[in-house]
Amino acid sequence: MIRVLLVDDHAVMRAGFRMILEADGDIEVVGEAGDGGAALAAASALHPDVICMDVQMPDMDGLEATRRIVADPDVAASVVIVTTFDRDDYLFQALAAGASGFLLKNAGPEELTAAVRIAHGGEALLSPTVTKRVIERFAAGEPMADAEASRAPASAPPRGGATASTLPATVAVDLTDREREVLRLLAQAMSNAEIAQHLFIGEATVKTHVSNVLQKLGARDRVAAVVYAHRHGLA
Repeated sequence: MIRVLLVDDHAVMRAGFRMILEADGDIEVVGEAGDGGAALAAASALHPDVICMDVQMPDMDGLEATRRIVADPDVAASVVIVTTFDRDDYLFQALAAGASGFLLKNAGPEELTAAVRIAHGGEALLSPTVTKRVIERFAAGEPMADAEASRAPASAPPRGGATASTLPATVAVDLTDREREVLRLLAQAMSNAEIAQHLFIGEATVKTHVSNVLQKLGARDRVAAVVYAHRHGLA
């Protein structure tokens, strides 16, 4: 079972998400929270696999909650931002905070369940269009566009490696030819299954290569690895 925590300040929205997710037998909603502070407590107590996180909430918003959850060594959950607003600054900050994906609330039910499964599988939930928007800004070293975010204190590097915003501009790595090819395909927003098909290898082998790439880069997630690829002309 994939254990999910729902974080949204609207109870009706949480109820709708719960109904959609629990319609599939492999997903269980283990808890709900109405703001970022409650999300921190629930994540620590319930140990979910995936957290569906709203952005605009009272007391503590979803972006700050994501930063704190990702930085907590005792919480291993992947965070998927689910928001009404298709804003570049939210997207940019969410991924900088360590979120594994970004989904709009007008997405279909199947997209929500797919997002949870993708995040649980360790992949980044980013469409090629969204990836292009993010990569262009990260790779150029562009600061957060939102003025309020620019005043936020920097978080400590999260568990398991650097995020896209904390990965150093230069990283000494020794990637094999195959690992470089996998990284190049990651930078094209390909999934593990798509990379496997493209390279005529098994998906399990792709997962091993991706894991090796992340380890060598010291990157926490695929987004950080993709940013590195674009910064260094490997895409």
